[in-house]
Amino acid sequence: MSFVKVCALGDIPEDGALGVEIDDTPVALVRTGGEVYALHDVCSHAEVALSEGDIYDHTLECWLHGSCFDVRTGKPTNPPATAAVPTYRVKIEDDEVYVSLTGSSEFGES
Repeated sequence: MSFVKVCALGDIPEDGALGVEIDDTPVALVRTGGEVYALHDVCSHAEVALSEGDIYDHTLECWLHGSCFDVRTGKPTNPPATAAVPTYRVKIEDDEVYVSLTGSSEFGES
């Protein structure tokens, strides 16, 4: 599994999200509950950036139509989205955030 350094941990607000791009792949980094998660940064319903949405509990809410996704699995938790978004593996070393696009889940199950 190949991890890429994407940002400092402090760049991601607590209970917030940061949009980054890794090898032309948009990734939403979400920090909540003391953990960092990575999901594909495109809503499966309306194709807008999920990183611009709101975070609560372990949920990322799309700003456009209110679709919600579990940041741990990428699965939608309410409509209008019905398809999951891929999730990616994350590791933190020395307050730096690393993400691996390989071994990601195409169905939101990492």
